[in-house]
Amino acid sequence: MTQPQPTTTPKLADPKFGFNDYAERLNGRAAMIGFVLTVVIEYLTGQGVLSWLGLN
Repeated sequence: MTQPQPTTTPKLADPKFGFNDYAERLNGRAAMIGFVLTVVIEYLTGQGVLSWLGLN
């Protein structure tokens, strides 16, 4: 005798922490913005980011 299979799948809430699609998309967008800002800072100041931060 086989067990009957459910006809619908439960709607689970999206996880708030960990590796989920929203967190990865947000992280990627933040990285792109950071990279663009780094290039803009280097172009406007004529110095690298390490020099701009006083580490060079």
